Order: sequence, then C-alpha cells, then structure tokens
Amino acid sequence: MSSTSALAKVHSKGKFGDHEGKNENDLLKISEIKDLLIVQIVQYKSSIVSLENIDIDNLKLKNIPLSVVSNKDTRILWNGPTNWLLISKKKDLLKNISEFFDETNFAVTDLSHSRAIIEIEGQEAKEVLKKGCPFNFNILKKNNSINSIYNGITITIDMLDNSPDKLRLFALRSFGESLYHSITDASLEFGFKSF
Repeated sequence: MSSTSALAKVHSKGKFGDHEGKNENDLLKISEIKDLLIVQIVQYKSSIVSLENIDIDNLKLKNIPLSVVSNKDTRILWNGPTNWLLISKKKDLLKNISEFFDETNFAVTDLSHSRAIIEIEGQEAKEVLKKGCPFNFNILKKNNSINSIYNGITITIDMLDNSPDKLRLFALRSFGESLYHSITDASLEFGFKSF
C-alpha cells in the first residue's frame, strides 16, 4: 500500500510570486519533505534512566531548550522538558529505538504519517515566518528548534542551516494544506520556486 503525501493536492512545482527578472538563486525555495521517520520520545517523570546511557544513531539526547543534535541521517530536536522529536531518513531506526526506550521509563510514538513537512530555504525565509509567527527569529540559529504557531497553526520549526537560512516546518497532517497556503502566500512578495 502506498501512502499519499500530506500536500499532494496543493503542492505545485514552478516559480511563483515576484520572480520575474530575479536571479534564480535569490528566490526562496519551498518543498515538501516526505518519507521521514518521525518519532516522539518522552521520558516519564518517574524514570530513573540516565540520558547519558542512551545513544541513537551515534547521537545523545540533550535536555537543553532549543537544542538539536544531528548527523547526516538523523536529527533529534528538543521538544520540551524530557521530550524529543527524532527525525531520520533511516526508517529501520524505529527497531533500535524500542530497544533503548522501555515502556516503564519512556513513551515512544511513531508520528511519521501524521505530519506535513515544509522546507523553506533562502535569505528571506525568516521574513516569511515573521509574518505569521510571534517568535523572535533574529535569535534562531543553526541547529535550534522551537514550537510555536503560524497563523494559528501549531508548528515545530527546525533550523537546518543559516547560510542561506534553511528551515523545516512540521505541522499536523490535517493542517498541512492550510499551513502550505499560508507559507506560499507570505512568500509571494519575495518570489519563490517550488519543487
């Protein structure tokens, strides 16, 4: 059985907005990211397990606000106190996760099919987000993540890079189309390429 992407009915490829006469490298780039493993890991308050003993894909969990630890395949985003989102290209990592996180100390939930993921890249990426999100994006740096809202839609933002700015936005699948329309609408004044 094949899965249908969250944005299959709204994501169009091409150039949009104020793109005429602009260098293609100066346009924002907007894409849907698909086929990632997304797992929420929550450590119970009663847990006595030390996080230093846990290693997932050669990464340690950090219980530090805004922090992201990563390698080329996997990113672990701090999502709240003793709460993380693991994002990975390695689908088989889910088997390893269940070995590290027993049911008496952790809640592990596979969210892979319940999220829409939009990636936005370019010099004006933070300006697009400022239009609908109350967070101060001037302090957001590479390998930071936040939870906030965008035009009333709850989102998680993962800052992948800052040269140029490259961010991933995660929203509930059911709000994916609304978020996509909000992001692309806010991007029109800068011009964007969708692929």
